[in-house]
Amino acid sequence: MTKTPRIFASLAAVAMLAGCVGGGVATDVPVQPAGIEPLPTVADDGLTERKPDACKASTYATYVGQPGAVIPTLGITREYRVVEYRGIEPQEYNPLRIVFRLDATGLISGVDCG
Repeated sequence: MTKTPRIFASLAAVAMLAGCVGGGVATDVPVQPAGIEPLPTVADDGLTERKPDACKASTYATYVGQPGAVIPTLGITREYRVVEYRGIEPQEYNPLRIVFRLDATGLISGVDCG
């Protein structure tokens, strides 16, 4: 067996590493290929920017501290959700939905949108 394949392999490795070593600043600017739309950089999917009180949760803030049993008697005509203490809450965000959060004793601990 000759040492020729090893020498060529070593020279190829040195040549590839020499291309990586550079002291200058890169001058290549990435160009978007024709026909391909760039990906959006900022998406408004409801999680990036939440609307402060789109569901008018502040109108129900007076019920904080009340038992959770009063929620069905409030006459709410829009969509709402009751999240019990340590309950599982689905992660789909709806800025128009009212969310009542209950504490460990079943009292309303917070009202928000989601």
